[in-house]
Amino acid sequence: MSEKIATREAYGNALVALAEQYPDLVVLDADLSSATKTQGFSKAYPTRFFNMGIAEANMMGVAAGMATCGKMPFANTFAMFAAGRAWEQVRNSIAYPGLNVKVVGSHGGLSVGEDGATHQCIEDFAIMRAIPGMTVLCPCDGSEMAAATEALLNYDGPAYMRLGRLAVETVTDSIEGYHFELGKGVTLRDGSDVTIIANGMMVQAALKAAALLQAEGVQARVIDMHTIKPLDAALVLKAAAETGAIVTSEEANIIGGLGAAVCECVSENCPVPVVRHGVADIFGRSGKAEQVLAAYGLTPEGIADAARKAISKKK
Repeated sequence: MSEKIATREAYGNALVALAEQYPDLVVLDADLSSATKTQGFSKAYPTRFFNMGIAEANMMGVAAGMATCGKMPFANTFAMFAAGRAWEQVRNSIAYPGLNVKVVGSHGGLSVGEDGATHQCIEDFAIMRAIPGMTVLCPCDGSEMAAATEALLNYDGPAYMRLGRLAVETVTDSIEGYHFELGKGVTLRDGSDVTIIANGMMVQAALKAAALLQAEGVQARVIDMHTIKPLDAALVLKAAAETGAIVTSEEANIIGGLGAAVCECVSENCPVPVVRHGVADIFGRSGKAEQVLAAYGLTPEGIADAARKAISKKK
């Protein structure tokens, strides 16, 4: 693991770095550019940046209109507002006509910390995943976020991508042969006893959990499932067949998100025990990010406990 950088910061840097290569890229923000880190783009390319004010629903409609004119809009706000307040416009104005708009939700999950339950969006994976034709992403570190941003610029269609507020360790740049591709998970660590499938900052926690388990003689495979939809079913089923037990870990409600996607895939094709690790269908609370995550069990130790439970269920 190397430098720490928030995925929101890496995303903002990527927009600026890619702007010349993609002249049709335009960025919209709902008066939160200092938090979503689109302010760098606004300064470098002021004629391609649009502050829509605190009017998220309208922003999605404007982004849809721009897409019909050949632009490549990235519409930014907090995850709670992108997936919550503007959901109807995302569904009807962007996804229903299949427009090339990227909806970017920053400050997702419990690691928003002091902002508390109202802003700790844990439902975005579930409600965005339920929209027909919507691609859903949650990259795990700065390097992967930069790759995901460029991949979305080369993808024609609606997508939702979650960014994190908290600085996280960079892990993907040290993986030999690592390659980012939409809809394709990445095996970061091999193992034969159990598979941990994670996204976002829980990938780093999963790698640490695997190290804890190794000390007990348990070999845990770790998969970075940055794309929740479309899910890499082939990789999931391979892991199910080879390790016989799966843990999913996400900084989100365990209902409807990554865990649900994996359960649906496995139960239909290769039934094995699956333990969903994440926010256990309860709201968050205000506090320092690390303390909130610990209080809800979103830690390496929490993942390791889930892995032991999954292994105990193996036939």
